[in-house]
Amino acid sequence: MQCIRENDNELLAWWFFASRNDSTAGSRETPDAGSDLLTGGAPGLSLQRPGFGITSKFYISAPDFAPAAMSALPLHRSPPDASLLTSLRELLGNRLSTSAAVCAQHGKDESYHMPHAPDAVAFVQSAEEVSAIVTLCAHHKMPVIAFGTGTSLEGHVAALAGGVCIDLSQMNRIIRVSAEDLDATVEAGVTRKQLNEHLRDTGLFFPIDPGADASLGGMAATRASGTNAVRYGTMRENVLALTVVLADGRVIRTARRARKSAAGYDLTRLFVGSEGTLGIITEVTVRLYGIPEAVSAAVCAFPSIERAVDTVILTIQSGVPVARIELLDEAQMAAINKYSKLDHKVAPTLFFEFHGTPAGVAEQAEVVKAIAAEHGGEGFRWATTPEERSKLWQARHDAYYAALALRPGSKGLATDVCVPISRLAECITETKRDLLQSPIPYALVGHVGDGNFHLVFIIDPDRPEEVAEASRLNDRMVARALAMEGTSTGEHGVGYGKMDFLIAEHGEAVGVMRTIKKALDPQGILNPGKIVRV
Repeated sequence: MQCIRENDNELLAWWFFASRNDSTAGSRETPDAGSDLLTGGAPGLSLQRPGFGITSKFYISAPDFAPAAMSALPLHRSPPDASLLTSLRELLGNRLSTSAAVCAQHGKDESYHMPHAPDAVAFVQSAEEVSAIVTLCAHHKMPVIAFGTGTSLEGHVAALAGGVCIDLSQMNRIIRVSAEDLDATVEAGVTRKQLNEHLRDTGLFFPIDPGADASLGGMAATRASGTNAVRYGTMRENVLALTVVLADGRVIRTARRARKSAAGYDLTRLFVGSEGTLGIITEVTVRLYGIPEAVSAAVCAFPSIERAVDTVILTIQSGVPVARIELLDEAQMAAINKYSKLDHKVAPTLFFEFHGTPAGVAEQAEVVKAIAAEHGGEGFRWATTPEERSKLWQARHDAYYAALALRPGSKGLATDVCVPISRLAECITETKRDLLQSPIPYALVGHVGDGNFHLVFIIDPDRPEEVAEASRLNDRMVARALAMEGTSTGEHGVGYGKMDFLIAEHGEAVGVMRTIKKALDPQGILNPGKIVRV
């Protein structure tokens, strides 16, 4: 990778230029006051950002992409001391594993990113055990990586420097449910489906639904969201308090159960989205909601992506409180029809869900039907029974696997940009224009109600040229989203897959993040090589 950085020590900016053919050295430009432009055309993209006085670029030719896309920067790796393993075995007994197969399983996630196995895996059952393990690892300066269910998409669980993986799946107790206060406290290994099954007879539910049956600790650590975020928000809005083990083994609780507080720094928000780099989450207190009196779901096909997206934008701007509004392009619809045995029209399609009273749901549906009709929607196809709705949304959640099934043996490179809703149609249209020139198969799906959409590039990981091309297109997407005041990742997080994009997005603020990391983890043992480089 060839790159030019401007004033790296101050982290003023790191903007990038992705080019198929050009690997020329970077240049400086002075943007006009107030400009914030992404310019297209051969050979690539240029991003200018106000407030810094300069624009930095780095140019990457296609062959340069593959190493950066498939692997992280190398970190020093030392085998664990025998005394550390002995102490861990005394603590855990046979719940400590150094099996190559177990370690390999815990060094990879669902993504195409290169896996990195830890040296040992500790299956913990309490916060006290987590604290004891972290204390031992701190003494031996050994890395510690938290593991929930392994469903992340940016290499979050890869043990880039080896170390001890703490598997929290056996910490799966639901500690408390308060129906009166609409909240619950659970251990970090409890999954979202497990919690909702437990809540089934209470009239309550937990709405954050990233698709995978992820652990709530992992969802908090990655600031997850999903299909319900347009109505109920993300983990950022729905986590009330955390119990966290710090890098020196101390155990803290970030807040009490009050719905608001002005007491001190908001540590809960600091640890939500920290991806195990500042502490290991062992307990989560979350908001609960009443199960809606009425729920209705529908599917509507459109003649083009643009008309579907315009329907979404007008629906949101009209204040219709839709619970879910998901976009799938024609390639994704063909994939889920085949994978989930459905028979929907192969065309750009919106999936809707409405929550509320029977009258409220009917009113929402009529408004959205009228908006869709104005934009060429072909009429609603309703899923009226719980079984039909479940099948519909399970098909949506299986979209990633449905896309991969189109090419057996492939891996998915999933993008995750999010832009202001007013720029969504423009961002998708320009992205699709880019894709016309690419041979890489892909499918598009998105939580478009909040401006977030994904491309899944269906690649052969053993063909570097495919990884390079998909990475080039992803870089262009990120540059475009940043120029539109969007973000490189709406919900997947940073891991080691999006670290360079973080610098482009936040500039000098990354230096503040690095300072926080050094203050809370001075030895750098917590999930090293993720989010920020130290």
